[in-house]
Amino acid sequence: MKYEVIDEDGFKYIEAGKGEPLVLLHGLMGELSNWEPVIDHFKANYHVMVPILPIYELPILTLGVKSLSKYINRFLKHKKLNQVVLIGNSLGGHVGLVFTTSHQENVKALVLTGSSGLYENAFGGSFPRRESYDYIREKVAFTFYDPAIATKELVDEVYKSVNDRSRVIRILALAKSAIRHNMSKDLSRITIPVSLIWGKQDKVTPPEVAEEFHELLPNSELNWVDKCGHAPMMERPEVFNEYLEKFLNRILLK
Repeated sequence: MKYEVIDEDGFKYIEAGKGEPLVLLHGLMGELSNWEPVIDHFKANYHVMVPILPIYELPILTLGVKSLSKYINRFLKHKKLNQVVLIGNSLGGHVGLVFTTSHQENVKALVLTGSSGLYENAFGGSFPRRESYDYIREKVAFTFYDPAIATKELVDEVYKSVNDRSRVIRILALAKSAIRHNMSKDLSRITIPVSLIWGKQDKVTPPEVAEEFHELLPNSELNWVDKCGHAPMMERPEVFNEYLEKFLNRILLK
């Protein structure tokens, strides 16, 4: 990761650029480096922040999408930010949705890519056999259209997480919380602009999930990224950034 992680008053985050605030939210197994191509592209014209979600720090009894949403609220207050654009992948999108339902007045727009909140097929339908590196590599590759995106560095990070007992307990707790917290009945209340940028070959949150989000979110657009799985900003960053830039230009230049 080429960006320095700031550790300040209980918050860890990356920050780059100046301008309208973009807050990027990573997924359950996501790394900050997942967002590097987005930071690189937008830091020239925007104030880009990537907070580390405290998945492994929050009390286990309260760990869930709601507690992560409250953490984002504290983070935005700490940074004195209002009217932000929230951009979330996978669990990060779900956290963005939960935050927006409670604090819509603080969110200018929302971008969801491979977001949970309606349905997800985590790890291809099974929790990983922790002892098998090959199995972990296969399941990480499942996330992408092109298996080559599942680099050794990425597989090593996931393997390390699922072989740490305390981390596994937290991953399971959060995954269960995400499944329980279905957003279908809440989405009609989100009236701000929403851009859905979705991999056509996403096997974790398949295309029909994006179509349901589009149907239930009253002010949404749906953009497809071909030859792409669950993380378009990693696998097809040029296409993702182009869609995001068009959306930002439309909603911020009104």
